[in-house]
Amino acid sequence: MANEPSGSRSESEVWQYQLRVDLAEDAAGAARAGGEHAGLGPLQDILAAHDARLICQYDAFAGYCAEAEEHGVEHYPLYAWTKAAIADPTKQAKYQKSFSIYVGGAEVYAKDKADALEVALAPLVGAGVVTRLAKHDTNPANSPQMPEKYRSGS
Repeated sequence: MANEPSGSRSESEVWQYQLRVDLAEDAAGAARAGGEHAGLGPLQDILAAHDARLICQYDAFAGYCAEAEEHGVEHYPLYAWTKAAIADPTKQAKYQKSFSIYVGGAEVYAKDKADALEVALAPLVGAGVVTRLAKHDTNPANSPQMPEKYRSGS
């Protein structure tokens, strides 16, 4: 557009997206373990059609902490906050049922991919296995901010 500054990009070119689903407790346990659960079939079919897979948020957070502990927590700015979250029994229970959806192996992806997957998954919400569906973007203004007590120098 003529009024846009030189080199500016549209929102869809700037932000990437990620879908997350929360699963019923029994289905979440099966999904984390790679086991069978009758109700996961429709979800797995949709994910396969979109070259997508589930990543348990608790497991991803625990992996981040393990990596930080192996390589030096000082190089991982979210370590203390993440470690505290997975140590909290209430948050642990929440994150063990929450799954990020990676598409094509990527943690975040283009809006059109997120939108198509969101439309495909929407009918599963509330049907027994998927209890919640959310779309997040990479805009820092929409991300939770680290509490002051976990910031370096605090």
